[in-house]
Amino acid sequence: MNMPSPHPISTLVHHSPAAWCAADVADQTQWVHPLSSQEQAAIVQLGNLLVAHGTGDAQVWSWVQANPSSLTLLAPRMVQVRQALQHGLGFVLMRGFPVHSMSAQAARLAYMALGLLLGQPMPQNKQGELLHDVRDVGADPHDPNVRLSRTNAEQDFHTDAADIIGLLCLQKARSGGESRIVSSVSVYQALVVQRPDLATLLFEPWYFHLKGEKTSGAAPYFRLPIARVVNGQLSSFYIGWYLRDAEKLPGLPPLSAAQREVLNLYEQTARRADLGLQMQFESGDVQWLKNSVILHKRSAYQDWPEPDRKRHLLRLWLAADDFEDGIVALRRGHEAAAKAISAAAAGNA
Repeated sequence: MNMPSPHPISTLVHHSPAAWCAADVADQTQWVHPLSSQEQAAIVQLGNLLVAHGTGDAQVWSWVQANPSSLTLLAPRMVQVRQALQHGLGFVLMRGFPVHSMSAQAARLAYMALGLLLGQPMPQNKQGELLHDVRDVGADPHDPNVRLSRTNAEQDFHTDAADIIGLLCLQKARSGGESRIVSSVSVYQALVVQRPDLATLLFEPWYFHLKGEKTSGAAPYFRLPIARVVNGQLSSFYIGWYLRDAEKLPGLPPLSAAQREVLNLYEQTARRADLGLQMQFESGDVQWLKNSVILHKRSAYQDWPEPDRKRHLLRLWLAADDFEDGIVALRRGHEAAAKAISAAAAGNA
């Protein structure tokens, strides 16, 4: 019996705990981290202290540096979270953030301070916003320059432009808005089995639309590979609608038939019920994700009519310099990485 030849990229990828499927994570105790009453009290105290000192989003980092003892009780929990992100499944759901025991501003600042135990906050748009309000503001989801986080439309599987993403649920939707995650490592492995000829395309540079976030004089797109190998681990960066919208920009080439095929297959594979995990956020849930190994999506949702009951999440983007497979490292040297991957693949062909 003739066995199929291993895919050249697959031979470079080592086993990773992040290569999980639905059955592997059926036991929620692996990834749900309930906060203790002591930790909840410490978060309330932290938020109130930050508000009392008139701290703004941009000043949280310097305040925490000047008051390191404010996070002493919370540090062990966040060490566990960071370990799970960097070396484990790549995701955590932290439950019980006391959003209803403090003011909205105190919750906002305490959440950002917690994030500092995982990484450095990153701007999420050209205005330098460090905390993004994920809620429907009535923007048109069909506008190519609108980010879907500002609508109630479905977002298909994607990553964000950070090493770690945090989503704190302040209010859940009236209906819908479920979060679904899947291991991008497992998606790639499944795709290789189906179409090894298409899998190689993921390692080539692709054009991504900037969705109105370009700075003055810069191009309205950026170019990165969807997948790469770093120290034997697969790292992925994917936003399907950014890829498809990029070909509409003047001067950029249209997607080839093979490129369209691999994008469609990648998303179909990510949606497989046996691969992914669905969770419904409750107020006080914080979802932490390692973007290089986790794809996430959101279903469409319907809001409550009352303004203070509308679905509202706070999104935090964090850079983690020691995440060698992360987007921050990719931005530093993606062209060199792409060349190294191509050379390694050719050497294993």
